[in-house]
Amino acid sequence: MPKVPLEPNDTPKIIIAIDGFAACGKSTLAKAIAARLGYAYIDSGAMYRAATLFLMQRNIDYTDTAGVAAALPDLHIFFRNTRAGNRTFLNNIDVEDEVRSMAVSDIVSEVSAISSVRRAMVLQQQQMSKQKGVVMDGRDIGTVVFPKAELKIFMTADVDVRVARRQAELAAKGIVLDAAAVQKNLLHRDNIDSTRADSPLRKADDAIVLDNSFLTPKEQMEMVLALAKERIG
Repeated sequence: MPKVPLEPNDTPKIIIAIDGFAACGKSTLAKAIAARLGYAYIDSGAMYRAATLFLMQRNIDYTDTAGVAAALPDLHIFFRNTRAGNRTFLNNIDVEDEVRSMAVSDIVSEVSAISSVRRAMVLQQQQMSKQKGVVMDGRDIGTVVFPKAELKIFMTADVDVRVARRQAELAAKGIVLDAAAVQKNLLHRDNIDSTRADSPLRKADDAIVLDNSFLTPKEQMEMVLALAKERIG
């Protein structure tokens, strides 16, 4: 039986920004919080993955910044809740499975570092969230996309825990990779995300750090729900 939203529809709405490193469970937490509050969930990571897939489909090298910028007006992303869950649509085509591939994972951080891509994604994200009542996760949500978000969470976890989580996620999709390969990918993404010149991954000054290395999904959800209720109230 579906959860009843925690807040009635006439309750003032807020924006919840969840940032952090790859494979920290940001999307899992964001989806759960959105469901409990009756909010919209926007997966910014999936948007950058879709942008990466878009360039791959058009055979545009991400190092060709002029070519990337010229193609971006043709890039349109939206999300739809289906029986299969929250799905990512690229130019009206469901690409949820494709954007989770390792081919996309291998270069998504490089694509995400391109200024023209970031500007295009931020504009679309802000358009999606004009009415508030939104939970969004990513790398720069609390610092760039929604610097005035009422609640900001910065997630982190032990790297070994993150590797195990990502392996389990891939295995569920039938992709088997050893821990060394997964760790190499995660650390590479951490480095690119944290050192890029345009809106790097960092904790917002007013963000609350959540280390979920040894927390269950339910425990972390209850912690963030309590914080959200304080901001809403």
